[in-house]
Amino acid sequence: MSVRFRMPGERHVEAVTDAGFTLAAGECLALVGESGCGKSVLASALLGLLPGNAETAGSARLADGLDLLAADETTLARTVRGRRVGLVPQSPAAHLTPVRTIRSHLEETVRELAGPSEPSGPSGARTPGTGRRARRARLRAAAEAAATRAAFPASHLDHHPHELSGGLAQRAATALALVGDAPLLLADEPTTGLDRDLVHRTVDELRAHTREAGRALLMITHDLAAAERIADTVAVMYAGRIVETAPAAVFFGPVGPRHPYARGLLDALPERAFAPIPGAPPELGALPPGCAFADRCAQADTTCRTRRPPLVEGVACHHA
Repeated sequence: MSVRFRMPGERHVEAVTDAGFTLAAGECLALVGESGCGKSVLASALLGLLPGNAETAGSARLADGLDLLAADETTLARTVRGRRVGLVPQSPAAHLTPVRTIRSHLEETVRELAGPSEPSGPSGARTPGTGRRARRARLRAAAEAAATRAAFPASHLDHHPHELSGGLAQRAATALALVGDAPLLLADEPTTGLDRDLVHRTVDELRAHTREAGRALLMITHDLAAAERIADTVAVMYAGRIVETAPAAVFFGPVGPRHPYARGLLDALPERAFAPIPGAPPELGALPPGCAFADRCAQADTTCRTRRPPLVEGVACHHA
């Protein structure tokens, strides 16, 4: 799939270019890379949440053949979002309604996605008063259960978004995403603002989501330690392109990644070389003709600067 944005003056920003991967039931794929490389745009495209100046190409198919890039808004709103594809959004506080409590958010989501029915009396007739009370109790219990799954404290359920820390807002967003038990979960930076213990608890819960039949997880993250903890596969994105895909055991193991950018990401970790990658990524509206990483790569030669490397056998590098 590819995504580009139309800009004034007939310019285009190539946010995602020819990104492709397969994610099977029970698997977790971690999509990693520096900020601005197109990871969140990819996730937004899968849910039809791009702005009006976006253009998409290619396809993104669910197991039954539904193409998310071609689906209309009605299909996405009524049958996909929350039900078949869940989202833990980046900057979760911006996705919460400021005048409503977290309990209200969760109960509405349970009501819309799970739809608990109103019970009937012994003769089959409706008992409105009892039914409403029972339904309310079930909604309340389901909302509290969802909060528990995401380690969101029950004592804060009646708080409004502005009363939450960044970490609590993140956990509230995770709880909302888990309500529908969607077959595919997109988690965009789900560990932002969390301490290490809560990072482990959050990603372990997301991983547990994939263990149940028919569910998969695409986790977008800068947290390589979290990716190592739960990912089956790692995909590295740079300047809108996937430049390497590898099994997590290989990527984080003694062999390590093959692309110099991916090796640089690991070498930047404090427990490794703690050496930053020199330079900065190119502008997506002015990509070079060759490898986008060439100006930052010690191995780059004339071929790298003039010919864009294709993704072959899981890596896009002339010298892999």
